Amino acid sequence: MSSSDADPRRDFVRAIVADDVSAGKHGGRVQTRFPPEPNGYLHVGHAKSICLNFGIAQEFGGQCNLRFDDTNPEKESEEYVRSILEDVRWLGFQWSGLFYASDYFERLYGFAVKLIEDGKAFVDECSADEIRRMRGTLTQPGQGSPWRDRPVAENLDLFRRMRAGEFPDGSIVLRAKIDMASPNLNLRDPVLYRIRRAHHHRTGDAWCIYPTYDYAHGQSDAIEEVTHSICTLEFENHRPLYEWFLREIGLFPSRQIEFARLNLTYTVMSKRKLLQLVQSRVVSGWDDPRMPTIRGLRRRGYTPEALRAFCAEIGVSKFESVIDHVRLENALREDLNKRAPRRMAVLRPLKVVIENWPAGHVEWLDAVNNPEDPSAGTRKVPFAGELYLERDDFQEDPPKKFFRLAPGREVRLRWAYFITCTGVVKNAEGQIDELRCTYDPATKGGDSPDGRKVKATLHWVSAPHALTAEVRLYDHLFGVEFPEQGTDDFTTNLNPSSLEIVRDAKLEPSLAEAEIGVGYQFERQGYFCLDSGDADPRAKRFVFNRSVSLKDSWAKAQKGEG
Repeated sequence: MSSSDADPRRDFVRAIVADDVSAGKHGGRVQTRFPPEPNGYLHVGHAKSICLNFGIAQEFGGQCNLRFDDTNPEKESEEYVRSILEDVRWLGFQWSGLFYASDYFERLYGFAVKLIEDGKAFVDECSADEIRRMRGTLTQPGQGSPWRDRPVAENLDLFRRMRAGEFPDGSIVLRAKIDMASPNLNLRDPVLYRIRRAHHHRTGDAWCIYPTYDYAHGQSDAIEEVTHSICTLEFENHRPLYEWFLREIGLFPSRQIEFARLNLTYTVMSKRKLLQLVQSRVVSGWDDPRMPTIRGLRRRGYTPEALRAFCAEIGVSKFESVIDHVRLENALREDLNKRAPRRMAVLRPLKVVIENWPAGHVEWLDAVNNPEDPSAGTRKVPFAGELYLERDDFQEDPPKKFFRLAPGREVRLRWAYFITCTGVVKNAEGQIDELRCTYDPATKGGDSPDGRKVKATLHWVSAPHALTAEVRLYDHLFGVEFPEQGTDDFTTNLNPSSLEIVRDAKLEPSLAEAEIGVGYQFERQGYFCLDSGDADPRAKRFVFNRSVSLKDSWAKAQKGEG
C-alpha cells in the first residue's frame, strides 16, 4: 500500500515524497529548497511555496535550503535579497543552508564546457530574432542553426572568448544541441549563456556572460543534492530539459514536481505588474497594505499564523484554480478573533452630552479584553459626561428597522449604562453637531434591574480621554474579481475606493500603548493594527490600518445588499 493510500489527507506532493522515503530513495533523505529570484518582494503566492517546501522538510525530518536564483543581474538587488530573508523568517521558517546560484557560476561554466566537449552544446552567431524564427511552432519543427555543427575546438575557443569579453552584448550565445524537431519547444536547442555586461549584486563585474534560468536551476538543485525540486505548473513543460541537463552532465538526479500556483480574486500576482503599480505610484510601495506582498500583508496586520493557516487550508493541487480572497480574510479573522485585544474606537465621531451626569465625575469601568480568551483579563475604561458615538449610530428620523439611537429612544452603552436621547443640537447649516442624553444610574454594567430591554448596544469613547488618530480603511485594490481578464491594461480595473482615510477618529486611551505587530479588534468595526510605516506614538502620531472587517461586506455590497 502506498503512503498516499495510507493517509488520504496528504496532498499529491507529500504523497510522492512519502513514497520515495518508504522506498528508501536517496537513503530516505528529504532535501527541498525555496528558490526565489531577488527581483521583487515576495507575495502571498510565494508564501504558499514557502509553506510547502519548508513544511515538507519539517514533516519528513529533512532540510530546506533558501537559494537565490540570481542569474539576471539587471533586475536583481540586495534590497530584494534582504526583504526575502526577512519575510521567510517572519513567516516562521529557518533555512538549513543559504545559497545563491551565483555561488555556482564557476561550476556552471565548467558544466557548459563539458557539454561542448561532448558535442552537446555550440556557440551560435544567429541573432535573437533569427533564433526565435528558426525555433518553429507547436505544429512545425524548428530549423537547425547554420552554426550547429561547428567543431568542438572552435566552440570551446569561442565560449572562452565570450567569457573573456571579446564580443559585444547579444552578438553570440551558447546553445544546447538537443532536438529541433521535438514536440516540446523547450528542447529545441535552448540558450544556455548570453553575453550581458551588467553589474551583479554579488559578483560585481567578474562575469559578462550569465546562465539562463533553465540552465542554472536544475544544476543548482543537483549541486545541493535537492531530492525534491517543487515548483509551479508553468515549469511542467521544462521538466524534460531539467532532466536532460542532469543526465547529460552526470549530476545528482533531483526530482522536479509541479503544483498549481496560487491565484486570488481581486488580485494580480505577477511581480512585473506589482512593480508597475509601485513605479507608477498607484500604491505607496511594495509594503502598501493593499498589495498582496508579504510585506504589505504584514503592514496591514496579517499574522504569520494566519498566512500559514490559509496556505494549509487551500491545500496543494495539480489543477489551476482561483481562490476567493475571502478565504484569506477569513484565515485572519479566525486567528485574530482568538488573540486580538478588544478596544473601542469611534471612526466618525458625534458628540454626546449626558445632561444628568455629575459635573467633573469620571468612572473607570471594567471591560473584557477578549471574550474568547478568559486569561486576557480586563482593563479599565474611563466614562465621563461627554462621549463620542459613531455618527451612523444615530438617526433623527429612523427607518422601521433602525434600532440604534434616535430621539426619545434608549440604548445600551457597552460596559456602561443605558442612555436616552433627549435632544439634538444643530449648526447654522442644519447639521447635527451634538446630542443631548440622560443616563440611568441603575443600569451600570449594561443591565436594567427592572428587566427592561433595549435592542442596541453601542460602543463609545469618553471625550475628555479620547485619543485622536488617523485610521486607514482598506478594500480590494481592484474592483473586479479577475483584474487581468477582458482588458489589455489591468490598471483600468483599479478600485477607486480601495483606501479611505479617516483623520479624526477617537480611540479609547489605552490604545496609546498599542504596539506594532499586535492586532486589535475595534468593537463593531473590525481588526486594526498600528501602522508600521507612518505611525509614531512617541510623537503622538497614531495611524491605524484596518486589517480586515468583522465579516465579508464586499460580496454584499457587490450584490446591492450593503
